[in-house]
Amino acid sequence: MKLEFIQATPDNAKIIGSLVVQLTQEICERTNAQHFDIDLEGTVQRCEKLLSAGHYAAIIGWSDNIPVAVSTITETYALYAGGKIGVIQEFYVIPGFRSSGVGAMLIEQVRNYGQKHGWSCIELCTPPLPEFERALSFYQNNGLVPVGGRKMRQNLASNG
Repeated sequence: MKLEFIQATPDNAKIIGSLVVQLTQEICERTNAQHFDIDLEGTVQRCEKLLSAGHYAAIIGWSDNIPVAVSTITETYALYAGGKIGVIQEFYVIPGFRSSGVGAMLIEQVRNYGQKHGWSCIELCTPPLPEFERALSFYQNNGLVPVGGRKMRQNLASNG
């Protein structure tokens, strides 16, 4: 299996959007809850806009010219973490490529990106547990450690 990882450009927004929609659908199906209200067209437009503005980055994993994995990342700041940090917003490997090492390679790509950008750490939120216990184990096996808490959200007025 030949894998290639690229840093995405706005031209890759449709690929990223498609993979992110697959991720959110899987989370909703496994948990029997509608956690997200996103559509492909809006997601692609949002992705292109964020990538173009430099507010968002993505790394795509390819196998034989087929996109098989994506990680979207943003840079932010946190005093508790020593300043500049990276947040993995979405991380997805298509089912047929899980347990093949693709996810571990993608995490390494994110680490390298973060080191080049001077991040003190990378953070992420796991999907809802217990349905995604395997995802938690994957992240722990790849060097991420739980730091407590749960992701919380309050929706504000839509800003497209």
